[in-house]
Amino acid sequence: MLRYVVTTAMGAETEHTAEGDSMVIGRSSKADITITDRALSREHARLYSVGDQWFVEDLGSRNGTMRNGMRIVQSQEVGAGDVLTLGGSSVRLVQSGAFVESAPSGQDLDLGASIFRPATELLEGTVGPQVDGQARDAADLRRYADRLRILNEVHQALSGSMSLDELLDLILERVFDHLRPEEGAIFLRQGDDYECAASRSVRGGGTPPLYSRSLIHEVAEKGMAALVLDTTSDERFNQAVSLLDLGVRSLVAAPLLDPDGALGMIVLGSMLSVRQFREEDMELLASLGSVAAMRIRNLRLLKEAMERQRLEQEVALARQIQVALLPETLPEIEGYELHAGNLPSRGVSGDFYKLVRRPENGECAILLADVSGKGIAASLITASLEALTALPMEEGMDPVEICDRVSKLLHQRTPPEKYATAFLAVLDPATGKITYVNAGHNPGIVLRADGSAEWLKSTGMPIGLLPIGSYSAGEVSLDSGDAYFVYTDGLTEAENPDEEEWGEQRLLESARHHSALPVAELAAGVEADLDEFANGVPFADDRTVVIVRRK
Repeated sequence: MLRYVVTTAMGAETEHTAEGDSMVIGRSSKADITITDRALSREHARLYSVGDQWFVEDLGSRNGTMRNGMRIVQSQEVGAGDVLTLGGSSVRLVQSGAFVESAPSGQDLDLGASIFRPATELLEGTVGPQVDGQARDAADLRRYADRLRILNEVHQALSGSMSLDELLDLILERVFDHLRPEEGAIFLRQGDDYECAASRSVRGGGTPPLYSRSLIHEVAEKGMAALVLDTTSDERFNQAVSLLDLGVRSLVAAPLLDPDGALGMIVLGSMLSVRQFREEDMELLASLGSVAAMRIRNLRLLKEAMERQRLEQEVALARQIQVALLPETLPEIEGYELHAGNLPSRGVSGDFYKLVRRPENGECAILLADVSGKGIAASLITASLEALTALPMEEGMDPVEICDRVSKLLHQRTPPEKYATAFLAVLDPATGKITYVNAGHNPGIVLRADGSAEWLKSTGMPIGLLPIGSYSAGEVSLDSGDAYFVYTDGLTEAENPDEEEWGEQRLLESARHHSALPVAELAAGVEADLDEFANGVPFADDRTVVIVRRK
C-alpha cells in the first residue's frame, strides 16, 4: 500500500492512498493525480510498483522532477519519506509497503529507533534564523549561531591546498572534534559501488570501517540524513556484521550532496554507553557533509582541469612533432605550380602529405593519406606511415609496389581497426603523365583548362586494412593549364547548421570557380567557400589538400 501527501504550489495539503499499481501525475484532468500547477506538464511523472517496491520516472516534463532535491534522470526507487518536487508542488510518500515515513521537520518519531529525513530539507534549515517569518527562540538562535561558527571554521580549515586523502582525513578530524564519535568513515561512489575512502577510530588502527549496505542505500542513494538511535532495534541494521563487531549502537550519517547527485556519505558511530547521537547532531552532520561535498567536488574539478592542461600540452608537443614531419618546402619543378596544406581539427592531425623529387629521373612522388580516427592516436600512426613510405618513394618504386609493401607493414604494426586511405601518385614532369593508386580514398579531381573535370576514383583498398592488399594503377595526363587536386574527407564531410554535408559536388564547383587562380589562391578560395558553407559549425575532421598545376 502507498500513502502520499500532495502539497500544491498554494500550500494546500491532501492525503491519498494509491489505487492500482501505476499513477500518472500532472495537471491534466485525465491524470491519476491531478495537480493544478502551471509549472507542471500535462503528464509530468509516473509512480508505479514492481512487486512491493515503488518507483518514480519523469515523463519528459518541461521543468523536470526532483526526488529529495535531486533531479531524476532515469527511473528511481522510492519509499517512505521521499519527497517528489514537481514545479511548485510536491508529493511526499507517507507509507510504502512495510515502511512508514520519518518524522516531519521539528518532530521526533520512533521507527525502530531510527529517523530519516531528506538532507536537502535539513540544509534549508540553515538558511536563516526564522521559521514561517517568525524569529526562533533564544536557544534556537544560539544553536544556529554555533552551527554557523562551526561551518565557518570547517570551511576555513578545508580551504587550503591538499590532496584528496588529506582532505578526507581533515574532514574526519573536524567532525570528530565537534561530534565526538568513536568511529567514523567516509564512503565515496566509485562507478556503481561505494568504497571506504577514509576512516577513523578512537580505538586505534586496524579497526574495520563502519559499513552497512542498508545505510548506504538509504543515505547515499536516497539522499537522506539518518539518525539510528539503537542499531539492535532496527531490522535494517541489526544484521550488519561490521556494526555488531564494533559494538556500535548509535549511528548518524549524511550524504555528500553534489548538484549531480550524492558523491557518497559520511557515517559516525558510537556505543550507547559512550555517546547517543541526537537530531541536532544529524542536522550538523548534514551541513558538514554539504561542505565536504563542495570541497571534494572542487578538488576533483581542479584535478580534471590539471589533467586537461597536461593533455593540451601533450597535444601541442605532438603537433610540433607532426609539423616537423611535414615538408618545410615543396619541390620546385620547372613548368609546374605546387601547393599543399593541412588544417587539423583537434590540435593534431590524422592527415599527412609528402612530395618527393626523384633525382635519378626527375619524377615527383606525391602522397596524401588520411589515417582512420582522430587525435593523438591517429597522429602516431601518421608518423609511422611517414617512416614506412619514405624510402620506397625515394627509391623509385611505382605506386602499386609502394602500396603493396606499406600496406603489409602497416597491418603488422597496428590494431585491425587502424588503417589509412591514401592517394599515391608519380608525376613525370616531361610528359605531364601521372600514374596513381587511389587506396580507398576520396576521388581526386583533374581540373581541365577548358573548365571540364575528371574524377580519379578508387583503384584499391585502404592501406593496412588487410594483410595482403589489392591495388591497380590509373593514369592521367596534365596538359597546359590543367590541375591535379587531391584532398581529404574533412572538406567534403564538413557540415552546416542544417547538418548538410558540403559534399564532392560543392567541392568541385568551388574548385572550378577558382581554377584560374594561382594554386595557393585556389586552395584559399576553396577554404573560404567551405567556411561560408559551414557558417560557424566546428570542423569535425582534418582538412588537407595537395594541388599540382601544369603551366
